[in-house]
Amino acid sequence: MLQVYDRVLASGNGATLLMLSLIVGGLFVLMGLLEWVRSLLVIRVGERLDEALHGRVYDASFERNLAGGQAQASQALNDLTQLRQFVTGNALFAFFDAPWFPVYLLVIFLFHPWLGVAALLGAGVLLALAVLNERWSRQPLAQASALQIAANQLASAHLRNAEAIEAMGMLTRLRARWARLHGAFIDRQNLASERAAAVSAATRTVRIALQSAMLGMGALLAIEGQITAGMMIAGSILIGRMLAPIEQVIGVWRQWTAVQLAHGRLDALLAAHPRRAPRLPLPRPQGRVAVEAASLVPPGGAAPTLINVSFTLAPGEVLGVMGASGSGKSSLARLLVGVWPPRVGKVRLDGADLQGWDRSAAGNTLGDAIGYLPQDVALFGGTVAENIARFGQPDADRVIDAARLAGVHELVLRLPQGYDTVLAEGGTGLSGGQKQRIALARALYGQPALVVLDEPNAHLDQAGEAALAETLRALKQAGATVVLITHRPGILTATDRLLVLQAGQVHKLGPTAEVLAARQPAPASRGAGAPSAPSPASPVRPAGAALMPGLSYRLGARQPSPGAANPSSDPGATTRPLDSIR
Repeated sequence: MLQVYDRVLASGNGATLLMLSLIVGGLFVLMGLLEWVRSLLVIRVGERLDEALHGRVYDASFERNLAGGQAQASQALNDLTQLRQFVTGNALFAFFDAPWFPVYLLVIFLFHPWLGVAALLGAGVLLALAVLNERWSRQPLAQASALQIAANQLASAHLRNAEAIEAMGMLTRLRARWARLHGAFIDRQNLASERAAAVSAATRTVRIALQSAMLGMGALLAIEGQITAGMMIAGSILIGRMLAPIEQVIGVWRQWTAVQLAHGRLDALLAAHPRRAPRLPLPRPQGRVAVEAASLVPPGGAAPTLINVSFTLAPGEVLGVMGASGSGKSSLARLLVGVWPPRVGKVRLDGADLQGWDRSAAGNTLGDAIGYLPQDVALFGGTVAENIARFGQPDADRVIDAARLAGVHELVLRLPQGYDTVLAEGGTGLSGGQKQRIALARALYGQPALVVLDEPNAHLDQAGEAALAETLRALKQAGATVVLITHRPGILTATDRLLVLQAGQVHKLGPTAEVLAARQPAPASRGAGAPSAPSPASPVRPAGAALMPGLSYRLGARQPSPGAANPSSDPGATTRPLDSIR
Protein backbone atom coordinates (compact mmCIF):
# COMPACT_ATOMS: atom_id res chain seq x y z
CA MET A 1 0.00 0.00 0.00
CA LEU A 2 2.82 2.39 0.92
CA GLN A 3 4.73 1.66 -2.30
CA VAL A 4 1.64 2.00 -4.49
CA TYR A 5 0.82 5.43 -3.13
CA ASP A 6 4.37 6.77 -2.92
CA ARG A 7 5.99 5.21 -6.00
CA VAL A 8 3.46 3.96 -8.53
CA LEU A 9 0.96 6.82 -8.37
CA ALA A 10 3.72 9.42 -8.19
CA SER A 11 5.67 8.01 -11.17
CA GLY A 12 2.85 6.46 -13.19
CA ASN A 13 5.14 3.48 -13.91
CA GLY A 14 3.09 0.39 -14.84
CA ALA A 15 6.12 -1.92 -14.67
CA THR A 16 6.64 -1.04 -11.02
CA LEU A 17 2.96 -1.77 -10.35
CA LEU A 18 3.29 -5.15 -12.09
CA MET A 19 6.36 -6.11 -10.08
CA LEU A 20 4.73 -5.03 -6.84
CA SER A 21 1.61 -7.02 -7.73
CA LEU A 22 3.66 -10.16 -8.42
CA ILE A 23 5.58 -9.79 -5.17
CA VAL A 24 2.41 -9.23 -3.15
CA GLY A 25 0.70 -12.16 -4.90
CA GLY A 26 3.62 -14.43 -4.01
CA LEU A 27 3.54 -13.21 -0.43
CA PHE A 28 -0.20 -13.93 -0.23
CA VAL A 29 0.39 -17.48 -1.49
CA LEU A 30 3.15 -17.91 1.09
CA MET A 31 0.84 -16.55 3.80
CA GLY A 32 -1.86 -19.03 2.79
CA LEU A 33 0.62 -21.91 2.93
CA LEU A 34 1.84 -20.81 6.35
CA GLU A 35 -1.77 -20.59 7.60
CA TRP A 36 -2.40 -24.12 6.29
CA VAL A 37 0.77 -25.46 7.90
CA ARG A 38 -0.14 -23.74 11.16
CA SER A 39 -3.58 -25.37 11.10
CA LEU A 40 -2.03 -28.78 10.46
CA LEU A 41 0.40 -28.26 13.32
CA VAL A 42 -2.29 -27.43 15.86
CA ILE A 43 -4.35 -30.41 14.67
CA ARG A 44 -1.36 -32.68 15.26
CA VAL A 45 -0.74 -31.04 18.64
CA GLY A 46 -4.36 -31.71 19.61
CA GLU A 47 -4.03 -35.31 18.44
CA ARG A 48 -0.85 -35.84 20.46
CA LEU A 49 -2.46 -34.18 23.47
CA ASP A 50 -5.39 -36.56 23.27
CA GLU A 51 -3.11 -39.58 22.81
CA ALA A 52 -1.05 -38.58 25.83
CA LEU A 53 -3.99 -37.92 28.13
CA HIS A 54 -7.01 -39.98 27.15
CA GLY A 55 -5.73 -43.17 28.79
CA ARG A 56 -4.74 -41.37 31.98
CA VAL A 57 -8.01 -39.45 32.13
CA TYR A 58 -10.05 -42.61 31.54
CA ASP A 59 -8.19 -44.50 34.28
CA ALA A 60 -8.44 -41.58 36.70
CA SER A 61 -12.18 -41.23 35.99
CA PHE A 62 -12.57 -44.96 36.63
CA GLU A 63 -10.70 -44.69 39.94
CA ARG A 64 -12.79 -41.69 40.99
CA ASN A 65 -15.91 -43.67 40.17
CA LEU A 66 -14.71 -46.50 42.41
CA ALA A 67 -14.00 -43.97 45.13
CA GLY A 68 -17.59 -42.79 45.17
CA GLY A 69 -17.62 -40.06 42.52
CA GLN A 70 -20.12 -41.68 40.17
CA ALA A 71 -21.90 -38.41 39.53
CA GLN A 72 -18.87 -37.01 37.66
CA ALA A 73 -17.73 -40.21 36.02
CA SER A 74 -17.83 -38.95 32.40
CA GLN A 75 -17.22 -35.23 32.94
CA ALA A 76 -13.43 -35.59 32.72
CA LEU A 77 -13.69 -37.14 29.25
CA ASN A 78 -15.90 -34.24 28.18
CA ASP A 79 -13.33 -31.81 29.61
CA LEU A 80 -10.56 -33.50 27.61
CA THR A 81 -12.64 -33.22 24.43
CA GLN A 82 -13.24 -29.53 25.11
CA LEU A 83 -9.52 -28.96 25.65
CA ARG A 84 -8.61 -30.74 22.41
CA GLN A 85 -11.24 -28.85 20.41
CA PHE A 86 -9.93 -25.53 21.70
CA VAL A 87 -6.36 -26.43 20.75
CA THR A 88 -7.37 -27.48 17.23
CA GLY A 89 -9.92 -24.69 16.66
CA ASN A 90 -9.63 -21.15 15.34
CA ALA A 91 -9.93 -19.60 18.79
CA LEU A 92 -6.31 -20.43 19.54
CA PHE A 93 -5.14 -18.41 16.52
CA ALA A 94 -6.17 -15.21 18.27
CA PHE A 95 -3.46 -15.88 20.84
CA PHE A 96 -0.97 -16.82 18.10
CA ASP A 97 -1.50 -13.45 16.40
CA ALA A 98 -0.93 -11.50 19.62
CA PRO A 99 2.93 -11.55 19.34
CA TRP A 100 2.66 -9.43 16.15
CA PHE A 101 1.28 -6.57 18.24
CA PRO A 102 4.69 -5.01 19.10
CA VAL A 103 5.89 -5.41 15.49
CA TYR A 104 2.96 -3.43 14.10
CA LEU A 105 3.33 -0.84 16.86
CA LEU A 106 7.04 -0.39 16.07
CA VAL A 107 6.31 0.18 12.37
CA ILE A 108 3.67 2.80 13.23
CA PHE A 109 6.18 4.57 15.49
CA LEU A 110 8.62 4.59 12.57
CA PHE A 111 6.00 6.37 10.45
CA HIS A 112 5.65 9.10 13.07
CA PRO A 113 5.86 9.19 16.89
CA TRP A 114 2.44 10.81 17.22
CA LEU A 115 0.87 7.99 15.23
CA GLY A 116 2.61 5.50 17.51
CA VAL A 117 1.36 7.26 20.65
CA ALA A 118 -2.20 7.22 19.31
CA ALA A 119 -1.92 3.51 18.51
CA LEU A 120 -0.49 2.79 21.96
CA LEU A 121 -3.29 4.69 23.71
CA GLY A 122 -5.89 2.83 21.65
CA ALA A 123 -4.28 -0.49 22.50
CA GLY A 124 -4.37 0.48 26.18
CA VAL A 125 -8.12 1.12 25.96
CA LEU A 126 -8.71 -2.28 24.35
CA LEU A 127 -6.55 -4.05 26.93
CA ALA A 128 -8.55 -2.36 29.69
CA LEU A 129 -11.74 -3.64 28.05
CA ALA A 130 -10.22 -7.14 27.88
CA VAL A 131 -9.45 -7.08 31.62
CA LEU A 132 -12.96 -5.82 32.33
CA ASN A 133 -14.39 -8.65 30.22
CA GLU A 134 -12.37 -11.23 32.16
CA ARG A 135 -13.51 -9.94 35.54
CA TRP A 136 -17.12 -9.56 34.48
CA SER A 137 -17.50 -12.96 32.84
CA ARG A 138 -15.34 -15.34 34.91
CA GLN A 139 -17.69 -15.84 37.87
CA PRO A 140 -20.96 -16.28 35.91
CA LEU A 141 -19.21 -18.60 33.45
CA ALA A 142 -17.85 -20.74 36.29
CA GLN A 143 -21.29 -20.87 37.90
CA ALA A 144 -22.91 -21.72 34.55
CA SER A 145 -20.42 -24.54 33.99
CA ALA A 146 -21.12 -26.07 37.40
CA LEU A 147 -24.89 -25.78 36.90
CA GLN A 148 -24.67 -27.33 33.44
CA ILE A 149 -22.75 -30.31 34.80
CA ALA A 150 -25.28 -30.78 37.59
CA ALA A 151 -28.24 -30.51 35.19
CA ASN A 152 -26.72 -33.03 32.77
CA GLN A 153 -25.97 -35.47 35.57
CA LEU A 154 -29.53 -35.19 36.87
CA ALA A 155 -30.95 -35.77 33.39
CA SER A 156 -28.70 -38.81 32.91
CA ALA A 157 -29.86 -40.27 36.22
CA HIS A 158 -33.49 -39.77 35.18
CA LEU A 159 -32.91 -41.42 31.80
CA ARG A 160 -31.28 -44.45 33.42
CA ASN A 161 -34.46 -44.97 35.44
CA ALA A 162 -36.95 -44.15 32.69
CA GLU A 163 -39.10 -47.24 33.28
CA ALA A 164 -39.74 -46.53 36.96
CA ILE A 165 -40.34 -42.84 36.24
CA GLU A 166 -42.90 -43.63 33.53
CA ALA A 167 -44.62 -46.36 35.55
CA MET A 168 -45.11 -44.20 38.64
CA GLY A 169 -45.90 -40.95 36.85
CA MET A 170 -42.88 -39.04 38.16
CA LEU A 171 -41.86 -37.47 34.84
CA THR A 172 -43.51 -34.07 35.38
CA ARG A 173 -42.06 -33.59 38.87
CA LEU A 174 -38.58 -34.76 37.92
CA ARG A 175 -38.61 -32.63 34.79
CA ALA A 176 -39.44 -29.65 37.00
CA ARG A 177 -36.40 -30.40 39.18
CA TRP A 178 -34.19 -30.60 36.10
CA ALA A 179 -35.75 -27.45 34.65
CA ARG A 180 -34.82 -25.47 37.77
CA LEU A 181 -31.16 -26.40 37.36
CA HIS A 182 -31.27 -25.87 33.61
CA GLY A 183 -32.96 -22.49 34.06
CA ALA A 184 -30.32 -21.38 36.55
CA PHE A 185 -27.63 -22.47 34.08
CA ILE A 186 -29.26 -20.47 31.27
CA ASP A 187 -29.56 -17.40 33.52
CA ARG A 188 -25.87 -17.41 34.45
CA GLN A 189 -24.81 -18.13 30.89
CA ASN A 190 -26.98 -15.31 29.58
CA LEU A 191 -25.50 -12.93 32.14
CA ALA A 192 -21.98 -13.82 31.01
CA SER A 193 -23.00 -13.56 27.34
CA GLU A 194 -24.63 -10.16 27.84
CA ARG A 195 -21.54 -8.79 29.57
CA ALA A 196 -19.25 -10.24 26.90
CA ALA A 197 -21.47 -8.80 24.15
CA ALA A 198 -21.29 -5.34 25.73
CA VAL A 199 -17.50 -5.45 25.95
CA SER A 200 -17.23 -6.86 22.41
CA ALA A 201 -19.40 -4.05 21.01
CA ALA A 202 -17.33 -1.45 22.85
CA THR A 203 -14.13 -3.04 21.55
CA ARG A 204 -15.32 -3.00 17.94
CA THR A 205 -16.45 0.63 18.27
CA VAL A 206 -13.11 1.69 19.75
CA ARG A 207 -11.15 -0.11 17.02
CA ILE A 208 -13.11 1.48 14.19
CA ALA A 209 -12.88 4.91 15.85
CA LEU A 210 -9.13 4.51 16.28
CA GLN A 211 -8.69 3.61 12.63
CA SER A 212 -10.62 6.71 11.62
CA ALA A 213 -8.67 8.84 14.09
CA MET A 214 -5.41 7.43 12.75
CA LEU A 215 -6.51 8.31 9.22
CA GLY A 216 -7.41 11.86 10.27
CA MET A 217 -4.17 12.37 12.20
CA GLY A 218 -2.22 10.95 9.26
CA ALA A 219 -3.97 13.34 6.89
CA LEU A 220 -3.03 16.28 9.13
CA LEU A 221 0.59 15.15 9.25
CA ALA A 222 0.60 14.59 5.48
CA ILE A 223 -0.74 18.11 4.90
CA GLU A 224 2.10 19.44 7.04
CA GLY A 225 4.54 17.34 5.01
CA GLN A 226 5.71 15.23 7.95
CA ILE A 227 4.57 11.92 6.38
CA THR A 228 3.54 10.79 2.93
CA ALA A 229 0.03 9.87 1.81
CA GLY A 230 1.10 6.23 1.67
CA MET A 231 2.13 6.33 5.34
CA MET A 232 -1.25 7.82 6.18
CA ILE A 233 -3.12 4.90 4.55
CA ALA A 234 -0.65 2.29 5.79
CA GLY A 235 -0.86 3.60 9.35
CA SER A 236 -4.65 3.26 9.35
CA ILE A 237 -4.41 -0.32 8.07
CA LEU A 238 -1.63 -1.30 10.47
CA ILE A 239 -3.47 -0.10 13.56
CA GLY A 240 -6.40 -2.26 12.50
CA ARG A 241 -4.08 -5.27 12.19
CA MET A 242 -2.43 -4.40 15.50
CA LEU A 243 -5.70 -4.20 17.42
CA ALA A 244 -7.35 -7.20 15.72
CA PRO A 245 -5.72 -9.84 18.00
CA ILE A 246 -6.95 -8.00 21.10
CA GLU A 247 -10.46 -7.86 19.68
CA GLN A 248 -10.29 -11.55 18.74
CA VAL A 249 -9.10 -12.52 22.22
CA ILE A 250 -12.04 -10.66 23.75
CA GLY A 251 -14.36 -12.46 21.32
CA VAL A 252 -13.09 -15.92 22.29
CA TRP A 253 -12.67 -15.15 25.98
CA ARG A 254 -15.75 -17.15 26.87
CA GLN A 255 -14.24 -20.25 25.24
CA TRP A 256 -10.93 -19.52 26.92
CA THR A 257 -12.59 -19.32 30.35
CA ALA A 258 -14.45 -22.60 29.74
CA VAL A 259 -11.20 -24.28 28.73
CA GLN A 260 -9.47 -22.95 31.84
CA LEU A 261 -12.23 -24.45 34.00
CA ALA A 262 -11.97 -27.78 32.16
CA HIS A 263 -8.19 -27.75 32.54
CA GLY A 264 -8.54 -27.06 36.26
CA ARG A 265 -10.90 -30.00 36.70
CA LEU A 266 -8.59 -32.30 34.76
CA ASP A 267 -5.57 -31.14 36.72
CA ALA A 268 -7.35 -31.78 40.03
CA LEU A 269 -8.49 -35.22 38.84
CA LEU A 270 -5.04 -36.35 37.73
CA ALA A 271 -3.45 -34.97 40.90
CA ALA A 272 -5.96 -36.86 43.07
CA HIS A 273 -5.44 -40.10 41.14
CA PRO A 274 -1.79 -40.31 40.08
CA ARG A 275 -0.52 -43.00 37.78
CA ARG A 276 -0.06 -46.30 39.61
CA ALA A 277 3.55 -47.28 40.06
CA PRO A 278 4.33 -50.62 38.39
CA ARG A 279 4.79 -53.53 40.76
CA LEU A 280 6.44 -56.89 40.45
CA PRO A 281 3.83 -59.22 38.95
CA LEU A 282 2.79 -62.05 41.23
CA PRO A 283 1.92 -65.57 40.09
CA ARG A 284 -1.69 -66.55 39.59
CA PRO A 285 -3.26 -67.08 43.03
CA GLN A 286 -4.57 -70.45 44.17
CA GLY A 287 -7.45 -69.06 46.22
CA ARG A 288 -6.24 -68.94 49.83
CA VAL A 289 -8.12 -66.02 51.40
CA ALA A 290 -7.37 -64.41 54.76
CA VAL A 291 -9.36 -61.47 56.11
CA GLU A 292 -7.46 -60.00 59.06
CA ALA A 293 -9.46 -57.75 61.42
CA ALA A 294 -10.77 -55.75 58.48
CA SER A 295 -13.00 -52.73 58.94
CA LEU A 296 -14.52 -50.98 55.95
CA VAL A 297 -15.92 -47.51 55.40
CA PRO A 298 -17.53 -47.15 51.95
CA PRO A 299 -16.04 -44.45 49.71
CA GLY A 300 -17.77 -41.18 50.43
CA GLY A 301 -19.31 -42.55 53.62
CA ALA A 302 -18.61 -41.88 57.27
CA ALA A 303 -19.96 -44.91 59.14
CA PRO A 304 -18.27 -48.31 58.82
CA THR A 305 -20.24 -51.10 57.20
CA LEU A 306 -17.83 -53.82 58.32
CA ILE A 307 -16.16 -53.90 61.73
CA ASN A 308 -13.26 -56.17 62.73
CA VAL A 309 -14.12 -59.00 60.33
CA SER A 310 -11.73 -61.96 60.34
CA PHE A 311 -11.85 -65.38 58.69
CA THR A 312 -9.84 -67.61 56.37
CA LEU A 313 -10.78 -69.72 53.38
CA ALA A 314 -8.92 -72.60 51.79
CA PRO A 315 -9.01 -73.47 48.08
CA GLY A 316 -12.08 -75.52 47.29
CA GLU A 317 -14.08 -74.15 50.21
CA VAL A 318 -17.55 -72.63 49.78
CA LEU A 319 -18.56 -69.97 52.31
CA GLY A 320 -22.15 -68.82 52.63
CA VAL A 321 -22.86 -65.32 53.90
CA MET A 322 -26.22 -64.26 55.31
CA GLY A 323 -27.58 -61.36 57.27
CA ALA A 324 -30.31 -58.78 57.35
CA SER A 325 -30.46 -55.92 54.86
CA GLY A 326 -27.74 -53.39 55.65
CA SER A 327 -25.66 -55.88 57.62
CA GLY A 328 -22.67 -55.44 55.28
CA LYS A 329 -22.97 -58.41 52.92
CA SER A 330 -22.37 -56.48 49.68
CA SER A 331 -19.61 -54.48 51.39
CA LEU A 332 -17.91 -57.78 52.21
CA ALA A 333 -18.15 -58.82 48.56
CA ARG A 334 -16.50 -55.59 47.42
CA LEU A 335 -13.84 -55.99 50.10
CA LEU A 336 -12.98 -59.53 48.99
CA VAL A 337 -12.51 -58.62 45.33
CA GLY A 338 -10.49 -55.49 46.15
CA VAL A 339 -12.98 -52.93 44.83
CA TRP A 340 -13.15 -51.19 48.22
CA PRO A 341 -9.96 -51.16 50.30
CA PRO A 342 -10.27 -51.74 54.05
CA ARG A 343 -9.88 -48.75 56.33
CA VAL A 344 -8.24 -51.02 58.93
CA GLY A 345 -6.87 -54.53 58.56
CA LYS A 346 -5.86 -56.59 55.55
CA VAL A 347 -7.37 -58.87 52.95
CA ARG A 348 -4.80 -61.34 51.68
CA LEU A 349 -4.94 -63.63 48.68
CA ASP A 350 -2.31 -66.37 48.79
CA GLY A 351 -0.54 -64.37 51.50
CA ALA A 352 -0.26 -61.13 49.46
CA ASP A 353 -2.19 -57.99 50.36
CA LEU A 354 -5.00 -57.66 47.83
CA GLN A 355 -4.23 -53.95 47.40
CA GLY A 356 -0.64 -54.85 46.50
CA TRP A 357 -1.49 -56.64 43.27
CA ASP A 358 -0.85 -54.73 40.05
CA ARG A 359 -4.23 -54.65 38.34
CA SER A 360 -3.09 -52.24 35.61
CA ALA A 361 -0.40 -54.52 34.17
CA ALA A 362 -0.93 -56.31 30.88
CA GLY A 363 -1.90 -59.89 31.59
CA ASN A 364 -3.51 -58.97 34.90
CA THR A 365 -3.20 -62.21 36.88
CA LEU A 366 -5.43 -60.97 39.70
CA GLY A 367 -8.33 -59.94 37.47
CA ASP A 368 -8.15 -63.22 35.57
CA ALA A 369 -8.16 -65.17 38.84
CA ILE A 370 -11.23 -63.46 40.33
CA GLY A 371 -14.83 -64.02 39.34
CA TYR A 372 -17.30 -61.46 40.64
CA LEU A 373 -21.06 -61.32 40.24
CA PRO A 374 -22.29 -58.03 41.77
CA GLN A 375 -25.78 -57.60 43.10
CA ASP A 376 -26.59 -55.09 40.36
CA VAL A 377 -25.81 -57.03 37.19
CA ALA A 378 -24.43 -54.98 34.28
CA LEU A 379 -23.84 -56.28 30.77
CA PHE A 380 -22.11 -54.16 28.16
CA GLY A 381 -22.68 -53.42 24.50
CA GLY A 382 -21.17 -56.26 22.48
CA THR A 383 -21.76 -59.90 21.68
CA VAL A 384 -22.69 -62.48 24.29
CA ALA A 385 -19.31 -64.15 23.73
CA GLU A 386 -17.47 -60.86 24.31
CA ASN A 387 -19.39 -60.25 27.52
CA ILE A 388 -18.60 -63.73 28.84
CA ALA A 389 -14.94 -63.42 27.79
CA ARG A 390 -14.68 -60.10 29.67
CA PHE A 391 -14.04 -58.33 26.36
CA GLY A 392 -10.76 -60.07 25.79
CA GLN A 393 -10.19 -62.13 22.66
CA PRO A 394 -12.97 -64.71 23.02
CA ASP A 395 -11.73 -68.29 23.30
CA ALA A 396 -14.62 -70.39 22.03
CA ASP A 397 -13.87 -73.39 24.24
CA ARG A 398 -13.46 -71.33 27.40
CA VAL A 399 -16.58 -69.27 26.64
CA ILE A 400 -18.70 -72.38 26.15
CA ASP A 401 -17.18 -74.06 29.22
CA ALA A 402 -18.06 -71.03 31.36
CA ALA A 403 -21.58 -70.91 29.92
CA ARG A 404 -22.13 -74.60 30.60
CA LEU A 405 -20.76 -74.26 34.10
CA ALA A 406 -23.22 -71.41 34.70
CA GLY A 407 -26.05 -73.42 33.17
CA VAL A 408 -26.68 -70.81 30.49
CA HIS A 409 -25.39 -72.60 27.37
CA GLU A 410 -28.81 -73.74 26.17
CA LEU A 411 -30.27 -70.32 26.88
CA VAL A 412 -27.60 -68.62 24.75
CA LEU A 413 -28.15 -71.05 21.89
CA ARG A 414 -31.80 -70.01 21.79
CA LEU A 415 -30.84 -66.36 21.17
CA PRO A 416 -31.14 -65.15 17.52
CA GLN A 417 -27.42 -65.46 16.74
CA GLY A 418 -26.37 -67.57 19.70
CA TYR A 419 -23.08 -66.44 21.17
CA ASP A 420 -22.73 -63.84 18.40
CA THR A 421 -25.95 -62.08 19.43
CA VAL A 422 -25.16 -58.40 19.92
CA LEU A 423 -26.44 -57.07 23.24
CA ALA A 424 -27.41 -53.46 23.79
CA GLU A 425 -25.77 -51.50 26.58
CA GLY A 426 -27.06 -52.88 29.88
CA GLY A 427 -28.37 -56.06 28.25
CA THR A 428 -31.63 -54.41 27.22
CA GLY A 429 -34.07 -56.99 25.91
CA LEU A 430 -32.98 -59.78 28.25
CA SER A 431 -34.86 -60.74 31.38
CA GLY A 432 -33.32 -60.25 34.79
CA GLY A 433 -32.65 -63.97 35.11
CA GLN A 434 -31.03 -64.17 31.67
CA LYS A 435 -28.74 -61.23 32.42
CA GLN A 436 -27.80 -62.70 35.78
CA ARG A 437 -26.91 -66.09 34.33
CA ILE A 438 -24.82 -64.58 31.52
CA ALA A 439 -23.06 -62.43 34.12
CA LEU A 440 -22.48 -65.59 36.17
CA ALA A 441 -20.82 -67.18 33.13
CA ARG A 442 -18.61 -64.08 32.86
CA ALA A 443 -17.63 -64.49 36.51
CA LEU A 444 -16.70 -68.14 35.87
CA TYR A 445 -14.75 -67.49 32.66
CA GLY A 446 -11.16 -68.71 32.75
CA GLN A 447 -11.58 -70.92 35.84
CA PRO A 448 -11.00 -68.21 38.47
CA ALA A 449 -9.45 -69.18 41.79
CA LEU A 450 -11.73 -66.90 43.84
CA VAL A 451 -15.41 -66.52 42.99
CA VAL A 452 -17.57 -64.01 44.87
CA LEU A 453 -21.29 -64.17 44.12
CA ASP A 454 -23.54 -61.46 45.55
CA GLU A 455 -27.17 -62.63 45.50
CA PRO A 456 -26.65 -64.88 42.44
CA ASN A 457 -30.13 -66.39 42.81
CA ALA A 458 -32.01 -63.11 43.23
CA HIS A 459 -33.62 -63.37 39.77
CA LEU A 460 -33.55 -67.14 39.32
CA ASP A 461 -36.51 -69.48 39.27
CA GLN A 462 -36.46 -72.95 40.84
CA ALA A 463 -34.69 -74.49 37.84
CA GLY A 464 -32.13 -71.71 37.82
CA GLU A 465 -31.43 -72.15 41.52
CA ALA A 466 -30.95 -75.89 41.04
CA ALA A 467 -28.48 -75.15 38.24
CA LEU A 468 -26.69 -72.71 40.54
CA ALA A 469 -26.31 -75.41 43.19
CA GLU A 470 -24.74 -77.70 40.58
CA THR A 471 -22.42 -74.85 39.59
CA LEU A 472 -21.27 -74.42 43.19
CA ARG A 473 -20.55 -78.13 43.52
CA ALA A 474 -18.56 -78.08 40.27
CA LEU A 475 -16.54 -75.07 41.47
CA LYS A 476 -15.79 -76.84 44.72
CA GLN A 477 -14.59 -79.94 42.89
CA ALA A 478 -12.39 -77.74 40.68
CA GLY A 479 -10.71 -76.27 43.78
CA ALA A 480 -12.11 -72.75 43.49
CA THR A 481 -12.74 -70.69 46.61
CA VAL A 482 -16.35 -69.50 46.57
CA VAL A 483 -18.10 -66.86 48.65
CA LEU A 484 -21.88 -67.03 48.24
CA ILE A 485 -23.96 -64.13 49.54
CA THR A 486 -27.66 -64.87 49.67
CA HIS A 487 -30.85 -64.23 51.56
CA ARG A 488 -32.51 -67.39 50.26
CA PRO A 489 -31.48 -70.31 52.48
CA GLY A 490 -32.31 -73.09 50.04
CA ILE A 491 -28.95 -72.72 48.32
CA LEU A 492 -27.01 -72.98 51.60
CA THR A 493 -26.92 -76.78 51.31
CA ALA A 494 -24.09 -76.30 48.78
CA THR A 495 -21.89 -74.38 51.26
CA ASP A 496 -19.30 -75.73 53.69
CA ARG A 497 -19.39 -72.91 56.21
CA LEU A 498 -21.81 -70.14 57.00
CA LEU A 499 -20.96 -66.60 58.10
CA VAL A 500 -23.75 -64.55 59.62
CA LEU A 501 -23.28 -60.78 59.63
CA GLN A 502 -25.08 -58.51 62.05
CA ALA A 503 -24.53 -54.74 61.97
CA GLY A 504 -21.27 -55.22 60.09
CA GLN A 505 -19.80 -57.70 62.57
CA VAL A 506 -19.37 -61.46 62.48
CA HIS A 507 -22.28 -62.81 64.50
CA LYS A 508 -21.80 -66.51 63.73
CA LEU A 509 -19.17 -68.42 61.75
CA GLY A 510 -18.83 -72.16 61.45
CA PRO A 511 -19.96 -75.24 59.54
CA THR A 512 -23.26 -74.51 57.87
CA ALA A 513 -25.21 -77.26 59.64
CA GLU A 514 -23.87 -76.25 63.06
CA VAL A 515 -24.62 -72.55 62.58
CA LEU A 516 -28.13 -73.31 61.45
CA ALA A 517 -28.67 -75.80 64.29
CA ALA A 518 -27.36 -73.32 66.86
CA ARG A 519 -30.01 -70.84 65.78
CA GLN A 520 -32.87 -73.35 66.02
CA PRO A 521 -35.32 -72.18 68.71
CA ALA A 522 -36.03 -74.69 71.49
CA PRO A 523 -39.61 -76.04 71.34
CA ALA A 524 -41.83 -74.60 74.06
CA SER A 525 -43.92 -77.10 76.10
CA ARG A 526 -46.33 -77.22 79.02
CA GLY A 527 -46.94 -80.16 81.26
CA ALA A 528 -46.52 -83.37 79.32
CA GLY A 529 -45.30 -81.64 76.19
CA ALA A 530 -48.61 -80.22 75.09
CA PRO A 531 -48.21 -77.13 72.94
CA SER A 532 -48.98 -73.89 74.69
CA ALA A 533 -51.98 -71.93 73.60
CA PRO A 534 -51.41 -68.54 72.13
CA SER A 535 -52.23 -65.49 74.15
CA PRO A 536 -55.41 -63.80 73.09
CA ALA A 537 -53.52 -60.52 72.83
CA SER A 538 -50.95 -61.98 70.45
CA PRO A 539 -51.72 -63.17 66.94
CA VAL A 540 -50.70 -66.68 66.03
CA ARG A 541 -47.59 -66.67 63.85
CA PRO A 542 -45.90 -69.60 62.17
CA ALA A 543 -42.76 -70.96 63.70
CA GLY A 544 -39.78 -68.91 62.75
CA ALA A 545 -41.64 -65.62 62.34
CA ALA A 546 -40.56 -64.14 65.67
CA LEU A 547 -38.14 -61.65 64.19
CA MET A 548 -39.63 -60.88 60.80
CA PRO A 549 -43.30 -61.75 60.22
CA GLY A 550 -44.05 -63.72 57.13
CA LEU A 551 -40.45 -64.82 56.44
CA SER A 552 -39.66 -68.41 57.36
CA TYR A 553 -38.01 -71.33 55.67
CA ARG A 554 -37.73 -75.06 56.09
CA LEU A 555 -34.83 -77.36 55.47
CA GLY A 556 -35.69 -80.92 54.51
CA ALA A 557 -39.51 -80.63 54.42
CA ARG A 558 -42.28 -78.57 52.93
CA GLN A 559 -44.37 -76.11 54.91
CA PRO A 560 -47.30 -78.07 56.38
CA SER A 561 -50.71 -77.47 54.95
CA PRO A 562 -53.59 -76.52 57.21
CA GLY A 563 -54.62 -79.44 59.31
CA ALA A 564 -51.33 -81.30 58.84
CA ALA A 565 -49.26 -82.55 61.71
CA ASN A 566 -47.12 -80.12 63.65
CA PRO A 567 -43.73 -79.94 61.90
CA SER A 568 -41.99 -80.30 65.23
CA SER A 569 -43.22 -83.85 65.33
CA ASP A 570 -41.45 -84.65 62.09
CA PRO A 571 -37.84 -85.51 62.91
CA GLY A 572 -36.79 -84.96 59.31
CA ALA A 573 -38.03 -81.42 59.20
CA THR A 574 -36.37 -78.36 60.63
CA THR A 575 -38.10 -74.99 60.62
CA ARG A 576 -36.28 -71.81 61.53
CA PRO A 577 -36.87 -68.12 61.12
CA LEU A 578 -34.83 -66.46 58.39
CA ASP A 579 -33.81 -63.53 60.58
CA SER A 580 -33.02 -65.68 63.59
CA ILE A 581 -29.68 -66.62 62.01
CA ARG A 582 -28.53 -63.06 61.58
